[in-house]
Amino acid sequence: MAYTNFTLETDADGIALITWDMPEKSMNVIDISVMDDLDKIIADVVADAAIKGAVITSGKAAFSGGADLTMLDGLLKGFHKERRKDAEAAAKTLFEGSRRLTLIYRKLETCGKPFVAAINGTCMGGGTELALACHARVGVEDDSFKLGLPEVKVGLFPGAGGTQRVMRMTDAQAGLTFLMQGQTLRADKARSMKLIDDTAPAKKLVETAKKMLKAGVKPVKPWDEKGFKLPNGPVYSPAGFQFWPAANAIYRRETQDNYPGIRGLLKSVFEGLQLPMDLALQVESRYFAHVLQTPEAANMIRSLFVSMQELNKGARRPADVKPNKIKKIGVIGAGFMGAGIAYVTAKAGIDVVLIDRDQAAADKGKAHSDELMSKSVSRGQATAEDKEKLLARINATPDYDQLADCDLVIEAVFEDREVKRVVTEKAEAALKAKAIYASNTSTLPISSLAEASSRPKNFIGIHFFSPVDKMMLVEVILGKKTSDKALAMALDYIKAIKKTPIVVNDSRGFYTSRVVMTYVREGLMMLADGVPAAMIENAGKMAGMPVGPLSLGDEVALDLAWKIVSATRKDLGVNYVEGPLDNILEEMVVKRERFGRKNSKGFYDYKGKEKSLWAGIPDVVGKPKPADAFNVEELKQRLLVMQALETARIFEEKCLTDVREADVGSILGFGFAPYTGGTLSYIDMMGTHAFVELCKKFTKKWGPRFKPNKLLREMAKNNESFYGKFPPQGEAGSAAEAA
Repeated sequence: MAYTNFTLETDADGIALITWDMPEKSMNVIDISVMDDLDKIIADVVADAAIKGAVITSGKAAFSGGADLTMLDGLLKGFHKERRKDAEAAAKTLFEGSRRLTLIYRKLETCGKPFVAAINGTCMGGGTELALACHARVGVEDDSFKLGLPEVKVGLFPGAGGTQRVMRMTDAQAGLTFLMQGQTLRADKARSMKLIDDTAPAKKLVETAKKMLKAGVKPVKPWDEKGFKLPNGPVYSPAGFQFWPAANAIYRRETQDNYPGIRGLLKSVFEGLQLPMDLALQVESRYFAHVLQTPEAANMIRSLFVSMQELNKGARRPADVKPNKIKKIGVIGAGFMGAGIAYVTAKAGIDVVLIDRDQAAADKGKAHSDELMSKSVSRGQATAEDKEKLLARINATPDYDQLADCDLVIEAVFEDREVKRVVTEKAEAALKAKAIYASNTSTLPISSLAEASSRPKNFIGIHFFSPVDKMMLVEVILGKKTSDKALAMALDYIKAIKKTPIVVNDSRGFYTSRVVMTYVREGLMMLADGVPAAMIENAGKMAGMPVGPLSLGDEVALDLAWKIVSATRKDLGVNYVEGPLDNILEEMVVKRERFGRKNSKGFYDYKGKEKSLWAGIPDVVGKPKPADAFNVEELKQRLLVMQALETARIFEEKCLTDVREADVGSILGFGFAPYTGGTLSYIDMMGTHAFVELCKKFTKKWGPRFKPNKLLREMAKNNESFYGKFPPQGEAGSAAEAA
């Protein structure tokens, strides 16, 4: 019995131990070879009379990361190629190919011999569906255990029986929330939901699974027995009439019906629970194959799985620079941003020197880490010892000489050139020759800040997003003189703290800050057009943005927006064109001192965690027109088109040079409608010709800010897409090439 990815050993009691350990892989994933193996293993277990039952476990630190999505990507490419010749045959091939795993798991479930999953560490996606197909499950009782079905996060849904088994095993509300949100469960939560049956220490995990088999595990699932009843009763019942309309309403509220994957999931569950399991699985497979064909799923898989994985692995890292062993970094500025950078660095096991103007200010920054770790301890996510170790890594001090042995220093002081110049000079006076110096500026051009440096080759931008501990994106900015060594150091550091990097060239606002301000600006322009404030906010959320543009303006701070506008006006001089944006911001910030959330008053009034639109908005922008004077679909388009158009301009200017970074950066950096796959995928999904025509229409109606740039016009003329014209390069780049 030889398999590519598994071993099978049978003990004296007739229990087979099936160990999943893929060669040359750090984590087990499901690909064609794994499916071939599983199919054969099930047949071999059934055929061997000496085998009474089987335990499936992993030979790696984690059970499984789920399906290899590049396999699905290949299946899709084959479908699109075949569809040109024979659409019906292509659809049939896609359906059969995408449901093969479902049939293998069902074969395991109904084979007549009991299987127990011994789940060590992380178990995701198709790995979780394998465990659910087994007749019992035991999980490791430590913090490494993570059980999830996260497919909705990449535009799909669990398509190998996950929707049907979860909803037959646990409470309907908890199960549907788990599925629709793609939640990750700890062992105690998974057990309380009845998704696992027991827990055991790592050393006794397999032993516990074998004991379960010896004690007797029924080889028939409850839903395959006569008289099975759903945990919450039939769909068509008094309880069902209360639950399902509410579930649909929550789906609409949370997704605005933008996500075919979650829509397909809800339909699969609702229809499948009214059918026997085999028919239910067929319904699930049909919806899965349908969702797989949608552009939303294709874009989300590409951006949120393939591209993100490539960027995390160092797609933009210079290949000829040796890996850096980062032992200590410095952070200058112990405010909210600097304190957050210190926390994520110390959490990654790297020593930190946290500097501010005096000891009290530095200590206050360190206290932020104390507060975050205390919360983790109270939630059972960390121990008191973990907290002590992390805090011990942070040296809070006003003494710049403490930076002497730092490999990297990140400046996170106010957005003021003079302040940044002073700290740069003070830091460089203490730094070793090879150390890299980075500014966390969000808007000021790196090349101009590097003028204060005596070693501009070692000067780079590392732009974090707030709050640092939660936001996964980091924007790396190359100055005109930034070296490959500085870029490699920045990317190695970002990898160490487990965040996703994008690399951009220097310009005012770079990529993310520049685009996100167009979203806020368009919201303000809508106010000036007479659109009711509530309608603007709702249009933003309906378009797929996490918050409305006015709310986001409050979050980034209206006074900061005013400073940016003022600085831009000063730099551009006579070329600057004033508009409603200037008037609204001046009225809000200068005359009324409404700065946003930071001082509890902006476009919203804030009382603790509660907020409501400020009643005085009409006093600033004038009385709004009736809501029915505006087309909400057009408002949604204005908000998305403006961000995508600005991205295309930035790409043409070569501030952005990689389509992957445009898309991943837009989703992780400012929450651009994830279902689109990102700003450039949004244009490609619409088609460049259609996008340009829409821009022309908006230019006539709403002004020249919507005028399509030369690159877009040329691409539309030639019927080109961004991913077709600028295919991502798999090879590592360099700072010199990017600049």
